[in-house]
Amino acid sequence: MNDASPNRGKSPSKKSATTGDRGLRLDRVNKSFHQGKSDLNVLRDVSLHVEPGELVALVGPSGAGKSTLLHIAGLLESADSGEILVNGAPSSALDDSGRTALRRSTIGFVYQYHHLLPEFSAVENIMLPQMLDGISKAAARARSMELLEMVRLTDRAEHRPGQLSGGEQQRVAIARGLANRPAIFLADEPTGNLDPDTAESVFKILIQLVRDAGLAALIATHNLDLAARMDRTLRFEHGQVS
Repeated sequence: MNDASPNRGKSPSKKSATTGDRGLRLDRVNKSFHQGKSDLNVLRDVSLHVEPGELVALVGPSGAGKSTLLHIAGLLESADSGEILVNGAPSSALDDSGRTALRRSTIGFVYQYHHLLPEFSAVENIMLPQMLDGISKAAARARSMELLEMVRLTDRAEHRPGQLSGGEQQRVAIARGLANRPAIFLADEPTGNLDPDTAESVFKILIQLVRDAGLAALIATHNLDLAARMDRTLRFEHGQVS
């Protein structure tokens, strides 16, 4: 059942664009890519809503476009049409700098591969997004150490990614995704590169942190057991969410 069915087929009203629902909302979002002589319709009138404090699993076959959906929801890519409301703020009319500012202050990301900067320590990797957002070095370090404690890695704070295990690297990536106290959390196969035992440990930490912070979380996964432990599951296939 599509969670956004009451709004399907409607454009965002003036009221929803100014006040909106908190959390993440996509309203009739479309995205196509040109391939040769034809267009590949990756997203077709996608509507969904993830509320604050809610963990929603996004499942579907490989190549269906789940990553594209997450990138558009996180303002990393632009939709061809439709509206993305981020914690009540419409984004379609924003320029690149406005989208970047909204994304940096409101959205946290974690990917299948950790994407940590190899030349920086664990604590420095978590400090960087905060300092880019104008936080002082001292405050950023204090927040980063707090997050490392939450993911049980304070003793690894000064280690570089190459000195950390795969599970430790992903826990640092989760901490980095939460560094700027986002309202929305997006994760793309966050345990996909980990062995089952490590994946279970990382998943438990991720879910606990997201729940404690009351975030609106949309998590793409192929692991149906993990998906079943979230609040609900959306299936993405043939460009649509059901």
